[in-house]
Amino acid sequence: MSSELIHTCYRIVEIDRSVAFYGALGFEEVHRMSLPDGATNVFMGLPGDGARLELTYNPGVESYDVGSGYGHIAVTTGDLDSALADLAEQGITPEKPPYTVSDGGSRICFVRDPDDYRIELIERG
Repeated sequence: MSSELIHTCYRIVEIDRSVAFYGALGFEEVHRMSLPDGATNVFMGLPGDGARLELTYNPGVESYDVGSGYGHIAVTTGDLDSALADLAEQGITPEKPPYTVSDGGSRICFVRDPDDYRIELIERG
């Protein structure tokens, strides 16, 4: 079996707020489509990487339970301090300051999107 992971889907409460958040992380809106049941799918991707994130808006739903099984998605950045400074200008703050998990490991930190999904930022290099 030849397989490829093509995207992850999150259910969101407010389209513009979520698109702006992921835009601040460097994602671009690739495609938006309305579904027959009134839902809207917004596909987001990092430049040159395709639509890897599907944001699904269902009208009339005010919140979702993220659940205890969800962990996070991870996004790399060349300069974590610069990325965090840019995010701070848009009101996005990390859960705690950057840290490393092991000696010599990459610096990381986590932010949360508008629907409380965790995003790990990993400094490349």
